[in-house]
Amino acid sequence: MAMMHGSLVFNASSSSSARRADRLQGGREDVQWREGLVATVALWSFTLLIYLPMIVGRYRGMGVTSVLLDCSTILVSMLFAMGLFALFRGTYALPRRTRLAVMIGAVLSVAIVQSAFDLLFTGFVAHNLEARWLTLPQDLRSSYGAALNYTGVFAVNCALFQVAAGRQKALRQERELAHLRATAKQAELDAMRLKFNPHFLFNTLNAISAMVVTDRNPEAEQGLETLSSFLRASIESDPMAITSLEDQLQLVDHYLQLEEMRFGERLAVTVECADDVGDVAVPSLLIQPLVEAAIRDGVEPSSARVQIRIIASRDAGALQLRVSDDAPRTQMLEASLAAEAIRGRLRALYGAAASVIVRAGENGVETTLRMPMAA
Repeated sequence: MAMMHGSLVFNASSSSSARRADRLQGGREDVQWREGLVATVALWSFTLLIYLPMIVGRYRGMGVTSVLLDCSTILVSMLFAMGLFALFRGTYALPRRTRLAVMIGAVLSVAIVQSAFDLLFTGFVAHNLEARWLTLPQDLRSSYGAALNYTGVFAVNCALFQVAAGRQKALRQERELAHLRATAKQAELDAMRLKFNPHFLFNTLNAISAMVVTDRNPEAEQGLETLSSFLRASIESDPMAITSLEDQLQLVDHYLQLEEMRFGERLAVTVECADDVGDVAVPSLLIQPLVEAAIRDGVEPSSARVQIRIIASRDAGALQLRVSDDAPRTQMLEASLAAEAIRGRLRALYGAAASVIVRAGENGVETTLRMPMAA
């Protein structure tokens, strides 16, 4: 199997744009209207209970109607709070400092507007519904304390939005982690199926036996050593682990050497790995499923020579892996299943910063993996 070093440039969106898109998508999932509404209603209802004795004392002798009119303004406060929530949701993907500055300015502005509304509401009630309200303070000086109180409550409301968003984010990450574990477990099961696949072992041992019969003993001995190394590495591999790209390529190399013994000249393999990506850490069992799919979908049904290429390179600060073959396809079941499983694992680990693209045509299948570089 030829080992060559090179590089490959492949068009893709920048990782920073992918991260922004991921934050926006995650923000929409984390900041939910229902959570904001529940937090707002709960906070302002609690606030009303605290201030209710003061309100009752304020309107002593004016009747229940005055108390109810004053309490009704809490609905306006809730509307203002939901306006803050809309702003909070819209700016959730912004940098933390920028979002904090925007929300502080919005809280102060809403507190002032709420205090002004209270003055206008008091004047309206005094002149149209309850004349005894004329005895209540109706100047701006009397609103300073109210504005300060509103600022505190609206600030607490925004803090509750943040707590609710953090809770939803934690739940989302737990779901993604569970999905990652499930896909990793499936990868482990697939690897176990390959380790003890009777067809794979039979074909490999049959090829080695044929070498022995034809007095190609050195090749048979090398085949047994390769099979032993492959099985040992496969058994010890952990699908949840992070390994170096070089280690994964070594495992794939053992597998392809065994398949080359089986298919002979029908299979040609080229691996190109740039010098600066061999030590990059990647999820375990990332390349193997794609190579297996190329063997089963492309090489096995074909009577012609099939070229499998594995190319690893750095592109715009990201790691790019490409697995391709030139076998015409009648079906792509294995390639589709492998790509879908890998896509789920990469999305759980890297979000929108990672991608899996499968291209198929008359000249074979090409699968391109792209993910952030890890140390």
